[in-house]
Formats: sequence, structure tokens, C-alpha cells
Amino acid sequence: MRTFDELGLPPELLRAVADLNFTEPTPIQVQAIPPALAGRDILASAQTGSGKSAAFGLPLIARLLDRPRGTTRALALAPTRELAEQISVHLGALVRHTTLRVAAIYGGVSFGRQLAALASGTEIIIATPGRLLDHLNNGDLRLDAIEMFVLDEADRMLDMGFLPSVRRLLRMLPAQRQTLFFSATLPSAISVLVGEILRDPVRIELAAEHPPIEMLTQRIYSVPQEKKTELLLELF
Repeated sequence: MRTFDELGLPPELLRAVADLNFTEPTPIQVQAIPPALAGRDILASAQTGSGKSAAFGLPLIARLLDRPRGTTRALALAPTRELAEQISVHLGALVRHTTLRVAAIYGGVSFGRQLAALASGTEIIIATPGRLLDHLNNGDLRLDAIEMFVLDEADRMLDMGFLPSVRRLLRMLPAQRQTLFFSATLPSAISVLVGEILRDPVRIELAAEHPPIEMLTQRIYSVPQEKKTELLLELF
């Protein structure tokens, strides 16, 4: 088994990984991080719980550290506000030893705090498609400086009817960018999208190594709002 030190990550991220008590990378992290650090597009099929957030978050942050600019340069799309918040908390922990900032943009909450984060020049945005389009329509941000784009749980995007919104957002992104594409399955509509937006991607197939979603047990815990971030960090 390889270690995080062997994956080519900068010292700031190795410190963050140690803070989070990550002892060794998961299979998806071992296979995705080195080519992503090299600037390659990634097409990864892996189940929830496989360590996907760090698999794209670590190389994304590392590449942004090379050229700090103080503008929004990375965008990750997630199908639900819960996943967007989870990714945001995770990446927020990973950037703690850097000057980079992470903002979560999703519906069901007021625009106020999101506008403040956007106005500050947040480098990394984690968003759901609908609320992101709202901000774009209002002129709150631009996507023409995006260098790295992540599409997480693309098959769920399709199931939830977000594919038209995703396509609309893709038209706003620079053609020259790095794309990291994660999906548990690759139905035909997703395969078409893959062919349109990925350039000679590194293909990673790990879905069979993890239990199918229907075999997972789900539980709901009521957590006070002020304890939510602390609990999410504990889970990671």
C-alpha cells in the first residue's frame, strides 16, 4: 500500500492529511491523485464511501497552490445540498494550512452568506446546479477563470433531472480546463456527456470493490446546527 507521502502532495496538504488522521490512501486516491496532479482529465467509477472527496480535493488544492490568484478557479458540482456541504467541509479541512478558501453554494438557505463568500474572491466553489445558476443569472460570479472542474455523482445528477443545468453550466466554463468526473455508474446519457467534456481521460474503475448502495444501511441523526461542522469533520 502506498502512503500519502508517495503521491506527490505538497507539505501543506500532507500536514492537513495528518491532522485528519488519514493513515493511508484509499484505492481511488492512489489511482486518481497522481494523474490529476499531472493535469490529466479523470473518469472514475467508484461508490460513495470510497474516499472520492480527497481523491479530487487533494490534487485540486495542490494545483491551485502553484499559482495563487485570489479568484474563483475551481468548481465542483454536487447533486444535493447535503453532499455539497459535506464536500465543502472536507475541502475546508484540507486547505487549513493554505491561504485558499472554500465556499458552498446551494439552495434552501439565504443568499447573504453566499454573496459574502463570493465577494471575497473564494478560490474553490462547491455548488448544486440550481443555486449556482441563480448566482450566475444575478451576476454574482463568473466562471471564465475556472481551471479545474469536478462533477461528482454524475449519475445522480442525471436521475434528479439536472443534466440540462449541467450542460448549461458547462457552456460557461473555459474550454481549456481540467475535468475530474466521478460517477458510480455510467448510463448511456452520462457516457455521451463524458465523450463531450473529457479529453483523453485516465479511466479508473473501482465500483466493484465496494458494496452496492442498496446494501448500505442509512441512519438519520438530529444534530444542532452549531455542531454540524464539528461532526462532519469527526466522520472524516
